[in-house]
Amino acid sequence: MSEEKENIQFQLTDELIEKVEQLIEANNGKELQQFLSEFHYADIAEILDELDQDEAVYVIKLLDSETTSDILMELDEDIREKVLQNLSAKEIADEIQELDTDDAADMISELPEERKEEVISNIEDAEHKAEIEELLAYDEDSAGGLMAKELVKVYETWTVAGCMRRIRGQAKDVTRVHSIYVVDKQDKLIGRLSLKDLITAKSEQKIAEISNSNVDSVNVHDDVEDVAKVMQKYDLEAIPVLDDNHILVGRITIDDIVDVMKEEADKDYQLAAGITQGVEADDSIIDLTKARLPWLFLGLLGGIGAFIIMEGFQEAFNTYAVLFFFTPLIAAMAGNVGVQSSAIIVQGLANDDVKGSVNGRLIKEMLLAALNGAILAVFLFLFVWLYIGEMDKALAISVSLVAVIIIAGLIGTFVPLFLDKRGIDPAIATGPFITTSNDILGILLYFWIAKMILGI
Repeated sequence: MSEEKENIQFQLTDELIEKVEQLIEANNGKELQQFLSEFHYADIAEILDELDQDEAVYVIKLLDSETTSDILMELDEDIREKVLQNLSAKEIADEIQELDTDDAADMISELPEERKEEVISNIEDAEHKAEIEELLAYDEDSAGGLMAKELVKVYETWTVAGCMRRIRGQAKDVTRVHSIYVVDKQDKLIGRLSLKDLITAKSEQKIAEISNSNVDSVNVHDDVEDVAKVMQKYDLEAIPVLDDNHILVGRITIDDIVDVMKEEADKDYQLAAGITQGVEADDSIIDLTKARLPWLFLGLLGGIGAFIIMEGFQEAFNTYAVLFFFTPLIAAMAGNVGVQSSAIIVQGLANDDVKGSVNGRLIKEMLLAALNGAILAVFLFLFVWLYIGEMDKALAISVSLVAVIIIAGLIGTFVPLFLDKRGIDPAIATGPFITTSNDILGILLYFWIAKMILGI
C-alpha cells in the first residue's frame, strides 16, 4: 500500500486537467509520472474521473501497481468499471495483490463472473488469494463481507519479548495497527492488547497478564448497519469479527464503517425523496425513470383520491365556497407535520436513540402536535375572522387545522415505528408515502369537521 501524502491544498482545476491531457497526448510518460508523483492517490483518482476512458487507462498502466491499486479504489464506480474492462486479468490481479483483502474482494465482486475467476486464478500469493475467496463467500451487507483479514493477533501464552518479535512480521501487512488481539490455542478471541501496554510491560511477562478481556466484537453474519451502531456507540476505530465458534477471522476498521454510513444516508435520503433504488445524477434516463416513477404514481393516486373526497363534499363547496380556498393550506400542513414527525423518528431509529414504548412516543407526539396546532390555529382563526368577518367559518377552519396537525403527527410517528418493527426501512415513511396519505386524510378530516361545525 502506498503511503498517504499530505496535500490538503489540492484543487482540481481546468489548467491541471489540461496539463495532464497534454502530457498524455504527447505520450510523455516520464514527465507525467513525475508530475503525478506529487499528488495523493485520492487526488489522482479525482483527476482520472475527469479524463476520458483511454486517458485514464493510460495513467493506470503508466504508474506502478502499489500506487494505482489505491487510485482504483478511489475512482468513481462507473469509471473504475470502464478502466478494469481495458486491463487484462493479469494486470487486474497485480493491482489486487497490492490491496488489503477487503478492498481486493470489493474490486473483484464488481467484475463479471467469468472475469472474476480469471482474475483470481492470476493472483500469485496463495494466502492472499484464499483470503479473498473467503471474503467473497460472505453476504456483502454482512460483517464478513466488510471485514479485512489483515490484523495483528498474539497468543495468551507468549511472553512480551516473544510477542514483540512475532508481531513485527504481522504488522508489515497491516496499514494501521489499532489493536492487538489476544487469542487462545484454538484462535478464539479472549482479549485485546494496546501498544502502550505492550511497550511498557516487562519482557518476561505473559500476554495473558497484561491483556484486557473486555473486548467488543461482532459476528461474521451481523448486518453492517448493526456493526456501525456498535462502533459508533463505543467510539471504536476497529472491531474484531468472529465466526460462530468465537474464532477470530478478521477486523472492520472505521474507514469502512464511514463508507457504510454514507451509503445508508444516501439511500435513506433518496427514499425520503421518493426514489425507490440507488441512482446517481449521471445514470440513464431509463434507470432514473424506474427509480422515480413508482412514488410519482402514488402521488397521482393520492391526487385522484383527494379529488374524489372533494367531489363528495360538493354541497359544502356550493354553500361555503371559502372552504375550497383553504384546502391547499390544510393539505400542506398535514404533509409538513407528518414529514417532520417521521423524519425525527427515522433519525432516532438510525442512531438507536428511540427507546421506550410506542404508546409513550405517540402520546408525546400528540401533545406536541396539539400545542403546535393550537398556536397556528389561533393565528389562522384571527386571520380568517378579520379577512372574512364570519366567526363560524373561522372556527371551522382553525379547529380543522388543529385536528389535522394532531392526526398527521401521530401518523408520522407511528408509521416509521411500525415499518421498523416489520423489518422495512423506515426512511420510506419520510417521503411521498407520508405526504400523500396525510394530504388525503387531512382533506377528509377538514371537510368532515367543517361540515359538523357549520351544520351543512
